[in-house]
Amino acid sequence: MVPVRQDVRVRRFLQIVVGVVTAAAVALAVVSFITVRRSFPDTSGTVRLDGVDGTVRIVRDAKGIPQVYADDPDDLFFAQGYVQAQDRFYEMDFRRHVTSGRLAELVGDGALETDEFVRTLGWRRVAEQEYRELDDGTKTLLRSYARGVNAYIEGKSGSQLSLEYTVLSLTGPDYRPEPWTPADSVAWIKAMAWDLRSNMSDEIERTLLASSDLTREQVEQLYPEYPRQNATIVGDAGTVEDGAFEAEPADDASAESAPDLGRSAVASLTRASRAARRLPALLGTGDGIGSNSWVVDGSRSSTGKPILANDPHLAPSMPGIWYQVGLHCNQVTAACPYDVAGFSFAGMPGVVVGHNRSIAWGVTTMYADVADLYLEKVAGDTYEYRGRRLPVVTRQETFKVAGGKSKTITVRSTRHGPILSDLDDDIEDVGRAGGGDHEVALRWTALTPRPTIKAVFALGRAQDWDEFREAAKLFTVPSQNLVYADRKGHIGYQSPGAIPIRSRGDGRWPVPGWDGRHEWTGYVPFDELPSVLDPSDGFIVTANNKVIGDQYPYVLGADTAPGYRSQRIRDLLTGHEGKLSVADMTRLQLDESNPLAPQLVPLLQAISLDDAFDRQGQDVLRGWDFQQDADSAAAAYFNVVWRHLLKGTFADQLPEGHRPNGGERWFQVVSTILKDPGSPWWDDVRTPGVVERRDDVLAQAMREARNELTAKQARDPDDWSWGRLHRLELVNPTLGESGIGLVESIFNRGPYEVGGGSGLVNATGWDAREGYEVTAVPSMRMVVDLDDLDRSRWIQLTGNSGHAYHANYLDQAPLWAEGKTLPWAFGERAVERSAENTLTLEPTRG
Repeated sequence: MVPVRQDVRVRRFLQIVVGVVTAAAVALAVVSFITVRRSFPDTSGTVRLDGVDGTVRIVRDAKGIPQVYADDPDDLFFAQGYVQAQDRFYEMDFRRHVTSGRLAELVGDGALETDEFVRTLGWRRVAEQEYRELDDGTKTLLRSYARGVNAYIEGKSGSQLSLEYTVLSLTGPDYRPEPWTPADSVAWIKAMAWDLRSNMSDEIERTLLASSDLTREQVEQLYPEYPRQNATIVGDAGTVEDGAFEAEPADDASAESAPDLGRSAVASLTRASRAARRLPALLGTGDGIGSNSWVVDGSRSSTGKPILANDPHLAPSMPGIWYQVGLHCNQVTAACPYDVAGFSFAGMPGVVVGHNRSIAWGVTTMYADVADLYLEKVAGDTYEYRGRRLPVVTRQETFKVAGGKSKTITVRSTRHGPILSDLDDDIEDVGRAGGGDHEVALRWTALTPRPTIKAVFALGRAQDWDEFREAAKLFTVPSQNLVYADRKGHIGYQSPGAIPIRSRGDGRWPVPGWDGRHEWTGYVPFDELPSVLDPSDGFIVTANNKVIGDQYPYVLGADTAPGYRSQRIRDLLTGHEGKLSVADMTRLQLDESNPLAPQLVPLLQAISLDDAFDRQGQDVLRGWDFQQDADSAAAAYFNVVWRHLLKGTFADQLPEGHRPNGGERWFQVVSTILKDPGSPWWDDVRTPGVVERRDDVLAQAMREARNELTAKQARDPDDWSWGRLHRLELVNPTLGESGIGLVESIFNRGPYEVGGGSGLVNATGWDAREGYEVTAVPSMRMVVDLDDLDRSRWIQLTGNSGHAYHANYLDQAPLWAEGKTLPWAFGERAVERSAENTLTLEPTRG
């Protein structure tokens, strides 16, 4: 899943302090110690508040992780809102401005394009409708959380809440935030769903490539089918029988070929693609975004009970995406059923990933295809559908802009959804054949109100497999693989989500919206989604790989990860000598073996390089174990070769915006053509009369890698290291990209030299189009011991505090970078032993 280092497009709109004059920057240089600490919260003592009915204890350890104890759920979630506002309110406020399409109100007109996109999709409108449709019990918990947030921020100026507001106030009045509302929490789910929406970008890119000079066969080679040698999550024998998932074969699902597009449709898809890329990736996007989660049962563990591991791969940010918390009813009863701890999102109540006293669960992105693009024949204020002209639905959206004039746009929608191609005016409309225009509309499951927030509360209460599945049934958007373990010894897997059933096609290509032949006819019934309890081999692995074989009667998603990470994890689990311990599972999370290296390295070593200087680089591959640890010279050389190999192979035939990022999919693409030394992909079409072959490209990649590493690191290959190239910077998503060095130094941290890489178990992703810097990370790591929950381990990327210079702002980052984890105290006695501070909330009365 679900976690923010922004890309170049986002950095453009986040130049929010460019308007800050030099005098403001100078003023920052003398910001006093008192000013920096002004927003630090009190974490001990007693506070009397309206809104709590009884005494609430908030016990924090040395890492600032709160364990909340209360007598009833209202007080429990009130206190969660209170502590998250203490530690992360600026992050919460930033997110709600993004998810409501109001970021320009906070940071100026540079955010208008982002706001326009979010308002066109209507995230906030859907969130408000979702909240209205929730049951009274869930509404009560959301209101309690919001009251807790507001109890902390009431009467405080922005600068009393976070240092970011102090910086922003240098160019205007001190900001006073609005009260928090339940819809602010619900809207965050839309951001998660957007970043984890699966294949919309691939759908656009695949179609635009098919409309270029490439043949359809070449495009399919760039998006290969799932490799047969890599296992699926639940195997290749499951299907649906009598309305339930069973292990029996069935017929393959049908696919559809690429549409024939005119220039108008190509232009509209390009506009839609550019508009979508402008939205900040709050969790991250691309091949590096995913997760690992696996579980072993007692037959494979050293404890005799299950052990569950999870590490979601998301974009890095400062602070990190996760917030660690424990929520405990003093007496667990039907009236107060919560005793849960784990990772939450600031701004959202409950625990998203973690464990309670009976069960544990992990999540990975399922890559279910829950969004389709429809090409619409629009003329004026109507569009065509089944031979009729229907009115385009419109609404007005007005944007307030900090320091600027308001702006109003018209949002247009068809029966399929909002028109995205209106959001990019950089391309002139072309090919207005027949007096009409092709526009692109988005149908997406998250634009229909769904009760995912209920799932978060239900997971925290679930005590066994049946209750877990009932909670999973509510986890409709985004679709995530859910891995399960309980203290009775059971392990399981469940696919949840609202996954559409299409009347035609497999969702890989945009479809005509006018013919009525490509509609959604419903959603896969929950009981027919893949599910496994206590598999005979004693373990379950999910790593964004394909869920089930092609015999399954429904199309879940065609663009999953190709399974290199999942297969590596399976191989390490089955090849492990003896029983697996918590420490073994933690070490497995840090595995840095490159899956392509065993195939590619022998080919590189077999090439004869004429120059001794170049051969010195080639020689570092001798004896390499294919592990990409931070101090490895061979890993540095191999990855630089890999980057130049991709460029030398594909830059001549792929448009600049569609070149390889080097992620897991490209391992599979290159693995295939490496077996064909004469593949047309090796030939550089820019050199007429010369036909390059595989070894020509590999040799040139090695020469260029030798030169690059010599220039960047050292002439002596012994002095090379992967970590010096592959560095992680932790960047504040607003002020951390201001363009003002002094401001950035206040909020950003790093860099850290790390190992790992794209497509590896230790998935520190990087983008071969841009460089070697880390673009995605294991945003947290947890290993849960179901025999003794207090032996569990956890860590997140940065720290629990969002306050720059606070002791808990960065205290977990060095440990994370070294692959270490923290003890995870859960039981009350363990919590008390680790306690550093206790804050007591008391009602104002009495």
